Parts: sequence; C-alpha cells; structure tokens
Amino acid sequence: MQSDPVAFFITFTIYGTYLQGDGRWWRSRRDGFRSPQPMLEQWHRDRLKHDVLLLNEEQRAVAENEVFRLSDYRAWYLWAVSFRSNHAHLVVTAPGLAGAKVRDQVKANCTRVLRERWKDFRERPVWSVGGDWKIINSEDSIASVVAYVVDAQDRKGADENG
Repeated sequence: MQSDPVAFFITFTIYGTYLQGDGRWWRSRRDGFRSPQPMLEQWHRDRLKHDVLLLNEEQRAVAENEVFRLSDYRAWYLWAVSFRSNHAHLVVTAPGLAGAKVRDQVKANCTRVLRERWKDFRERPVWSVGGDWKIINSEDSIASVVAYVVDAQDRKGADENG
C-alpha cells in the first residue's frame, strides 16, 4: 500500500504568460524540457484568443486568501503559497488526493473569486491549461521548496512577463 506524499509542490501560470517555445525554456509533455524556440512562441502568442491579464497586488492577495480558505475547508495543510503577477506556487499536504486534483481545485476556486470581484476575468480563461505538481517526500525537501516559494521568487524577479 502506497502512503500519501508528504506534500505537493504546485505551480501554474496566468493565461498566455508561458507559451510553448518560451525564451525561459519550456516543457513539452512528451519530450521534457526544451530550449527556446522564438518562432514557436510567437506562433502561439498570435493565436491567443484573449489579452494577457497579469494579477495586481489586490488580486494576488484575494487568490492567496482563497487558497487559505480552501485549505482550511478541505483540511489540507498549507505550507506556503505565493501568487505572483504571472504565476502561482503552493506547497500543500492533501491526504488522499492526487496533485493534479489539488491543483485543479485551487485553480477553480481562485478563478471563482477573481471572477466574482473583477469583470475582466469573466468569459475568458484566467490560467494556462494544466500546470505542474511534484511530490515532496521528505521534510528536508519541504524546507527547501518552501524557502523557494517564500523567498527566492523575489530574488529572481519572477514577476516579469517575458
């Protein structure tokens, strides 16, 4: 019998901010990490159906508060959460659930609260499709991932769109 992971490290991006071919490297579901391909990125950018809407400070705070509320409601343990202008990270323990299920519940609930307060988010996607989740299976790993989520994002200028 497999035990639950200690936690999940979940990342997802704002719609249109991290496209295939991206200059910061990108990941193909089939082939893993790939080098920048500017023409591919531009091809995807030209096909976006909506403008890119970055999160401002108030929107980030509302989304983070929703993750706290959801974690409390679902009896998850939230180690860390950080919404940036163009992406979000969280580290959460959610017994009995897969990382993808947790990610999708967080995205759905944050979409709801953003759409309730800001009409610009209605009738359009808020997030990119999917997102990443990784299993964290040790307390040491949690400490380093939490430090990354809480501190390293500010040091590396992670709010840049481009």
